[in-house]
Amino acid sequence: MNTRPVNLDLKTVKMPFAAVLSILHRITGVIIFFGVPFLLWLLQQSLSSPMGYAEVQNFIGSGFWRLAFFGIIWAFAYHIMAGIKHLFMDVGYAETPEGAKVAATLIVLGNIIVLIFLGVRL
Repeated sequence: MNTRPVNLDLKTVKMPFAAVLSILHRITGVIIFFGVPFLLWLLQQSLSSPMGYAEVQNFIGSGFWRLAFFGIIWAFAYHIMAGIKHLFMDVGYAETPEGAKVAATLIVLGNIIVLIFLGVRL
């Protein structure tokens, strides 16, 4: 008989804020992996000819694709900020629970600034 405790109910697990942001860092990496080829395709189309540029403008002009473009750019910005935090952790900063909370808060504040900037620009 296996007496090892198993807790598979994710509703009962209380994850620290920094852990949630670390998981989000991985999720944004996946978004970037699939989003960058799309952005490169849009760039290639827009540079192919004046007609291609107009097609890309019309394509991005729709609400869904504007939101998708916004999401990919946001994921890239978040991933860079969280990656810098992980680099600082690799050299010994923000390794304590208190330091991790401060670093996570700085990432969220930086991300809010990026979201406001992107919202204004798009």
